[in-house]
Amino acid sequence: MAQHCLPAVQLTGSGRPVLLPNEIECFFLSSVDLLCEDNEPNANSFPHLKSGLLILTTHRLIWLSDSPSAAAFSVPLATISHIFSHKKSLKSMFASPRVRFQVSLSPEGRVSASGSRSVVVTVVIRGKGDYDAFLAKFWENWRGRAWEEAESVSNSSSGLGSDSGSNVVPAASSGGFYSSDGTVRMVGVSGILRKQQEMWESTDRSLHEAFQDLNALMSKAKEMVMLAEKMRIQLLSGSSSQANTTGDEQMGSKEEMQELLLSVGIISPVTKESAGALYHQQLSRQLADFVKVPLERAGGIINLIDIYCLFNRARGTELISPDDLLQACSLWEKFDVPVVLRKFDSGVMVIQTKSHSDEQVISKIKMLATKPDALRSGISASDAAKTLGVAPAMAKEHLMSAESKGVLCRDISPDGFRFYINLFLEFDRDDMYLVKDQGIYASWVRANHARG
Repeated sequence: MAQHCLPAVQLTGSGRPVLLPNEIECFFLSSVDLLCEDNEPNANSFPHLKSGLLILTTHRLIWLSDSPSAAAFSVPLATISHIFSHKKSLKSMFASPRVRFQVSLSPEGRVSASGSRSVVVTVVIRGKGDYDAFLAKFWENWRGRAWEEAESVSNSSSGLGSDSGSNVVPAASSGGFYSSDGTVRMVGVSGILRKQQEMWESTDRSLHEAFQDLNALMSKAKEMVMLAEKMRIQLLSGSSSQANTTGDEQMGSKEEMQELLLSVGIISPVTKESAGALYHQQLSRQLADFVKVPLERAGGIINLIDIYCLFNRARGTELISPDDLLQACSLWEKFDVPVVLRKFDSGVMVIQTKSHSDEQVISKIKMLATKPDALRSGISASDAAKTLGVAPAMAKEHLMSAESKGVLCRDISPDGFRFYINLFLEFDRDDMYLVKDQGIYASWVRANHARG
C-alpha cells in the first residue's frame, strides 16, 4: 500500500539511502513511527510506518525500516505545506514526543507539491533523541528550500560579498553620535562611547565579511564535489560504450581521472552532530559503501591505515579519529555488508571483501616459491608484492600466513627474511634421509641432473 503514496528510497549495499544531488543528511532519530491522522476516504493510502530510523535531510524525510527487509520511503520536504507548532501540556510530558505536519496529496493519492488535498502526518519519537533540536532543524530545512536553490548556488554565493556593504546600518539611526551634517561628535563621555562603538562595529563587520567568505568557499567546495561526481558518472557510462574505439593510453587516462574524482570528497559525511547516538552505526554503513572502490583497486584487501587516510581525505573538514574508524569497522559483524575487518597474527589490521580468498593468495605464493630461482634463493616480500599486486608490508603478512599454514619455511639472514617452499613434507617420516619419488624436491633434483 505504501508504494501508492510515498516514493520508495533506493538503498546502498550497506543499507544507507542513496542521496539526491546536493542533498545532505542533517539529523537521525531511532525508533520513530510515521502515522497519518486524517480519516478521509483516501487517507488509508498513506502507510502507517512503525519503529524505524528517521533521517532528516535538506530535501526529504527518509524512513528506514528496522526489519531485515529494509524497506525505505521518503516524504519530500517540498510536499509539506505546513508544520504545526508544538503545544506543551501536562499530557505531553508523559507521552512520546510528536511532530505534526501537513502533506499535500494528488488526486491519485501520491504525495505531491501541487496536490489538491492534504493529510496530517505525525512523527512519533519513541526512542532516545533530542526532540527540540530535531524540530528546530526540521523548520530550518523546510524554510531553507534547498531543493529550489540547486541551480542558483553560484549566484547566491557571489551575491553574499556584494551585500556585505549594503547591510551596514548607519550608527546615526541608533546611537545619536552624529551631528546633522554627518560629522562625528567627539566630546566628553560621548566621544569615548563613540570610539568603542566604532571598534565594535568594525569588529562585527570584519567577522561578518570573514564568515561570508567562508560560506562562499564552502558553497564553491560543494559545487566542485557535485561537478566531480557528474564527471565520474559520465566517465563510467562512457567507458563501456567506447571500450572498443579507444586506445590503451586513453583508457588509462580515464581510469586515472576516475580515481582522482572518487577521492574528491563525500557530499554528506555522517557527523556526531547530525547522527547523535547513531553516529558509529551510520558511520559504519557509510564506510562500508566508501571502501568498495579502494578494495577493487587493491585486489580485495587493503591496510586499515590506508583506508583511514583515504576516508578522512574524502570527508574534508569532518575528520574522524582512529578510534571512531576502528569502532565503525567492528560494527560490520552486525550488518549485512560485503566487507570485514581482519587482524593478522602479527597485529596488522586490514579490510577485505568477504569474497577475498586466502586459498587463491596462497596458491599464487606457492607457484612463485616453486620456480627454479625461488627454490635456490627463496622469495622476499618484494617478490611476493609484485606477484600479488599489493604493498610489500601486506605481502609479508601473506607470506607469514602461508608459513603458519605449513606452505613456506622462513630463513632469517642479514639480508632480511627469505621464504622457501616447505620441502620437509617431501621427506619420508620413517626415514628422514629418504626422499619421496614424487614431489617438488624430487622434480627439481631430476631437472638439475638432466641439465648437468
